[in-house]
Amino acid sequence: MRASAPGAIGTGYDTKITIALPFFKGEILTDAAPATAKPSTRRVLVVDDSETIRRSAEIFLRLTGLEVILATDGFDALSKICDFNPELILVDIMMPKLDGYQMCQIVKQNPLYAKTPVIMLSSKDGVFDRARGRIAGSDQYLTKPFTRDGLLAAVNAQLKPGGVA
Repeated sequence: MRASAPGAIGTGYDTKITIALPFFKGEILTDAAPATAKPSTRRVLVVDDSETIRRSAEIFLRLTGLEVILATDGFDALSKICDFNPELILVDIMMPKLDGYQMCQIVKQNPLYAKTPVIMLSSKDGVFDRARGRIAGSDQYLTKPFTRDGLLAAVNAQLKPGGVA
């Protein structure tokens, strides 16, 4: 089997890396998941510099059967997007180094990830903040602190069809 990976997001390079992987006829077992566990095909990336917000979102989303990837800032998130190809991204606006607006723009400008929904997370609930999120390319805006039901409603709205529990 051969797998190709594009160059880094937003670099402008068309470099591709091709890796030849051996073909396994059977199940590959890892320490991460027992052989009987059914892997989730729906991945969500949660990007926030607050551990409390990351862990809350992770708990709420994992309970619905989603696979959750966590990132602490925009740069960390960009590498994880390339590695894990999430189906949905939740990103905090106010982060050090690369803020949520900048990260969202980079994601949406890359043709490979332009259709990946992005939900902005913010403690700011002003019209200007929401408009700036839309300009950056976000698909939805969720105010922090969020409730379990509020988070799941936003995720369901973006993960159509099928949604989560």
